[in-house]
Amino acid sequence: MDKIIAAIAPRSGEFIVEIGPGEGVLTRPLLSSGATVEVIELDRDLASRLQAEVTVHCADALEFDFARFPPGARIVGNLPYNISTALLFHLARYAGRVRDMHFMLQLEVVERMVAAPSTAAYGRLSVALQAKFRMRKLFDVARGAFRPAPKVESAVVRLEPLERPLEVDEDLLRRAFSARRKTLRNALPGADFAAAGIDPRLRPENLSPEDYARLSMNSIL
Repeated sequence: MDKIIAAIAPRSGEFIVEIGPGEGVLTRPLLSSGATVEVIELDRDLASRLQAEVTVHCADALEFDFARFPPGARIVGNLPYNISTALLFHLARYAGRVRDMHFMLQLEVVERMVAAPSTAAYGRLSVALQAKFRMRKLFDVARGAFRPAPKVESAVVRLEPLERPLEVDEDLLRRAFSARRKTLRNALPGADFAAAGIDPRLRPENLSPEDYARLSMNSIL
């Protein structure tokens, strides 16, 4: 936990939102920094235990409107692994309102987030997040750090909003990677590859986020 707090480096006066605080293991060190901390917790029993210490939003983070928090908020959490991908897509919509995000996630998910084009881990999540954030895997977290130990490896990742985010059409991205083994010509019929300067013989996994932004701008699917 000390390593995670050091990576976040909370400071007095900052506004921090924690997703899924559980029993408050991360919450309390954040509070001790002097930062203003609010948490989002779906479990009513866990939420009630923290209400005396911190402002609690008893809600589903997947449906939560993060725009209600002040601009420049920092978002942290040990995200529930079963909804982490969907939650990351949801949070990406608020990239322009946050200072940064720090999450503990399943290692496989972090590797997908930071994957480069034309690699096995590269996919829809990679493009959607890299279009909005600079991302860096900070460190792995051993299974033995948890009680009970999970069956999967974990890692901590940092996301920082880009000064000039890319606009990538979500539907185009979904269509492309639902047919990632096909050529672009077959995966995205009707796309204007010539206008975007993209070879239609490539496959979806070969395009960079910048390529997808150009394709989104020049195509009506």
